[in-house]
Amino acid sequence: MKNIARTLASVLVLTYTASALAQASCSSDGIPQPVAIFERFISADCEVCWSDAATPAPSATAGVAVLDWIVPGKAGDEAPLSAAATNDALARLQTLGRKPPVSTDVHTAAIEAATPARLRVAHGMPFNDYLGVAIAFTPLQRNVATPGAMDFYLLLVESVPAGTEGTKVARNMVRNMLHGTWEKREKLSKKEQMKWMETRSMRIPEGAQAERLRLVGWVQDAQGSVLAAAQSTCR
Repeated sequence: MKNIARTLASVLVLTYTASALAQASCSSDGIPQPVAIFERFISADCEVCWSDAATPAPSATAGVAVLDWIVPGKAGDEAPLSAAATNDALARLQTLGRKPPVSTDVHTAAIEAATPARLRVAHGMPFNDYLGVAIAFTPLQRNVATPGAMDFYLLLVESVPAGTEGTKVARNMVRNMLHGTWEKREKLSKKEQMKWMETRSMRIPEGAQAERLRLVGWVQDAQGSVLAAAQSTCR
């Protein structure tokens, strides 16, 4: 199944490249890499948290990737925000060692790479409710030791403008998550060890508006320090 998913992702990306490059280019190419990640976790039970004009926000928004996770609430499917709630939010909170919030919880992480690195994210056009997505990490200095293992996160987010969908502030609602680990690859050549890449297919959840979708991704070491981040835009 994993090989089938990767093959589908490759087909989607290649189809996009061949037939739609003139229409749009959805990647992080040319976009300054974020200097920090600002995550808001909102309980699906707390409708007022979504509509609050005073919702937590970074003090300086330039260069900050802002994410909105809707966390499943105690009311389950009856929660006001249940349609956008995702178990990925629970998984992310567990990784951070946090409990599901009653209202809104915030986590911030600065990019702490001691060695400069480039992260690239890209996706193709929607096809049967799926997107072909890719993430690639490359250190910018040769002959530099890389971490033994790195976790990568690739998020499909829907940009919701302020004044729409009941929110008074702009949102980047997390719709789907791809999380995995890149192990140190001793048996590969030096050139191959200097680049990590993953291509997959990612499902577009029901209700998401495809024209608002983009990718946010980052790579972190075993201690949780973020080494590089990237976010896409469509031109």
